[in-house]
Amino acid sequence: MSGQLNRVLLAGGGTAGHVMPLLSVAHLLRDSGAGVSIVGTAEGLESDLIPRYGFELLTLPRVPFPRRPGMAALRFPARITAALRRAKELIEQTRPEAIIGFGGYVSAPVYIAARRLGVPVLIHEQNAKPGMANRLGARSAAAVALTFPGTKLSARHGITEVTGLPLKPEIKALAEACVQQRQQARTAACRHFGLDDQLPVLLITGGSLGAAHLNEVVCAAAGAIPQTLNVIHICGRGKAADVQQVFAGRDNYLVLEYLNEMELALAAADTMVCRAGAATVSENCALALPALYVPLAIGNGEQALNAAAAVSAGGALLVSNADFGPENVRDVVEMLLDGERIANMSRALEPLRRADADEQIVSLLGRLVNGADAK
Repeated sequence: MSGQLNRVLLAGGGTAGHVMPLLSVAHLLRDSGAGVSIVGTAEGLESDLIPRYGFELLTLPRVPFPRRPGMAALRFPARITAALRRAKELIEQTRPEAIIGFGGYVSAPVYIAARRLGVPVLIHEQNAKPGMANRLGARSAAAVALTFPGTKLSARHGITEVTGLPLKPEIKALAEACVQQRQQARTAACRHFGLDDQLPVLLITGGSLGAAHLNEVVCAAAGAIPQTLNVIHICGRGKAADVQQVFAGRDNYLVLEYLNEMELALAAADTMVCRAGAATVSENCALALPALYVPLAIGNGEQALNAAAAVSAGGALLVSNADFGPENVRDVVEMLLDGERIANMSRALEPLRRADADEQIVSLLGRLVNGADAK
């Protein structure tokens, strides 16, 4: 870091994808001695996660931008005015040297208020396809930090750098350990789950909420998953019963509803079938873990773009949610049983490995605040 940061305001929320990178940077800033304030909404996931991790949450009203005529559009001017007034009050109250925004509804009023007050803003964009708030903020931001190199977002009058996505501390530690101790970490993780570490491990997950379609397709392909393969299948809360019934009696097929220690599953895995959220793709790249990505079918198409670099490098496969079927599960099994192919895919991901995004972001912010050349 170039120079000591004294006080920083972080803004972001709505989803874990916004909140967890924010928390990673917040912890690093606090550990470095900086005062940290965090702004979010009372309705988003941040209202639970921020206090749980030991930070006070300052709240702004949630003001979605209306996309069509209606009552929401009529109410928008008054609501955004109130949000801007509150954002200005919070900035004046906390007196930060700089602000880091992670997107979401809460960020836009903070970006606008910061510009009016002359406080420098660094924006982090998690997805390959940027959100509306960050597109707005980039017009006046001092710096933009990107997770993916192909993201079409830049600071109009500032600095743009590719930093990667700030990882959970446990995942970051695993990524750093895997450089020299990959096999030891894998053996320990397999033992934790009661799996034979001499067999390949397939990890299947639809994310924190699970994915019913992924579960259904895997169950339909049960006959193609041999006993010579370990499987960790994280189904999502309330979604495990059918999977457990299909794979009952198979000791090497572990069915879970949810897993807090996701780093252990990632350490054990040799490949994955999963969605393509920014965090999932970033974690897999940091671990050089090959995957078959099945992007979430809703949203603005960012999940497919998130996986594009890994697919282009030869370290991942991608199939649309609509096209994902039992034949794709069979392909993954064949790929996993081909040790040389998996090793080649893992090596292909090496250039995409990034585990220090939190440090890169804090360093960039320090250079901005202290006037150092950030290029």
